[in-house]
Amino acid sequence: MTGDAGPREQWSTRTAFVLATLGSAVGLGNIWRFSYVAGENGGGAFLLVYLAAVLLVGLPLLLAEFALGRHAQGDVVRAFERSAPRSPIRFVGLLAVGGSALILSYYSVVAGWTLSYLADYATGLLRPPVDGDHAGRFRELIADPVEPLLWHLLFLVATVAVVAVGVRSGIERANRILVPLLGVTVVGLAVYSLTLPGAAAGVAFLLSPDWSALTRPGVYLAALGQAFFSLGLAMGILVTYGGYLGREHRLPTAAGAVVGGDVLFAVVAGLAIFPAVFAFGLAPAQGPVLAFVVLPQVFGVMPGGGLAAAAFFFLLVVAALTSAVSLLEVSVAYAVRRFGLGRPQAAMLLGFLIFLFGIPSALGFGPWSEIQILGRGFLDAIDHVMSDFVLPLAGIGVALLVGWVWQSRAAVAEAGLGSGLGRLWLGLLRYLVPLVILLVLLRGTAVL
Repeated sequence: MTGDAGPREQWSTRTAFVLATLGSAVGLGNIWRFSYVAGENGGGAFLLVYLAAVLLVGLPLLLAEFALGRHAQGDVVRAFERSAPRSPIRFVGLLAVGGSALILSYYSVVAGWTLSYLADYATGLLRPPVDGDHAGRFRELIADPVEPLLWHLLFLVATVAVVAVGVRSGIERANRILVPLLGVTVVGLAVYSLTLPGAAAGVAFLLSPDWSALTRPGVYLAALGQAFFSLGLAMGILVTYGGYLGREHRLPTAAGAVVGGDVLFAVVAGLAIFPAVFAFGLAPAQGPVLAFVVLPQVFGVMPGGGLAAAAFFFLLVVAALTSAVSLLEVSVAYAVRRFGLGRPQAAMLLGFLIFLFGIPSALGFGPWSEIQILGRGFLDAIDHVMSDFVLPLAGIGVALLVGWVWQSRAAVAEAGLGSGLGRLWLGLLRYLVPLVILLVLLRGTAVL
């Protein structure tokens, strides 16, 4: 059975659409990933390159995905099939559906770690590390044969609960509450962090560029990759959400609001993290363990650290949830149309399958740690394949479809751009965006 199950929902207002899309973009990538990638790549210098990448690559591609979705008034597969019915590019829609589900399978595992830390801090039951061994506490969590699975499951249950209710009653309502709550929390943490003695060094690290870092090619590639990841490009999310938007709303305004809000959130999160790290004499280039090992060290010695820690991990959990909801919605929207499933049934079925797919990632640091794929553990291997291959390929597909396959006048009209801005937009999609994404793809293959 195929076809839509009942009338198709739409966002109630453009504000609701922007909040939902911003919620999808603001996730662990803006807090956890942005902070450690910036720390490893020169702080302020990285920030400048990141901003350029967002404007020249992220914004044009984001607008293209919005236009594709609204044009089709459907899920991501329908959007590609309608805009490129005879081109092989139409299969990028299926790639996005599968990719978003796989990303959620391991994203949920990492989100489960943050949920575990939040529960410990919020209930006052955090096990005091022996001799300050926060790394040992983290290793104990991820190596446990049961605990990561339970947190993974609990996080997915919350995600399914939101998606199953519907677009307006579930996704829209949740983001109306959670996105402003995210903003208040991250601003509060930043204000507190800036009051710590020695915080000025952290601000200088983030906002005062080390120009010598610009001589390293890796900084540019890292900034491009971060821009791609943090905006949620090429995952089918933006196309799917655009499909719920009425034609009376202007896409450029919405796209600018989403990009601006996403960047602002990442910068404020950096102001919450780096001043605290520098205030207590720790190094910012700590890699992925920054949130789970380094910051707990900071919270352990700062005044009011327990409350700050609970607020920080609450921030991570909520940010992860808003992004996870959007990832699940991509496959749910497709299943509802393609197989005629009811939304609750589709959400529960896909949530269960994604939980199963995530089991190897959850156990890959413990009982299954000796099993390697491409010389990596399960979670790292899937993340590598998705971030460095699948998403760049899907991004190139979006750029080529809108830039070359879709009739130019129709694409510009759907995007809501004038002739001058329309030509600039199409030029970026035809030439600069594919080239830049290709560089990210080559980096993933170790060619660069």
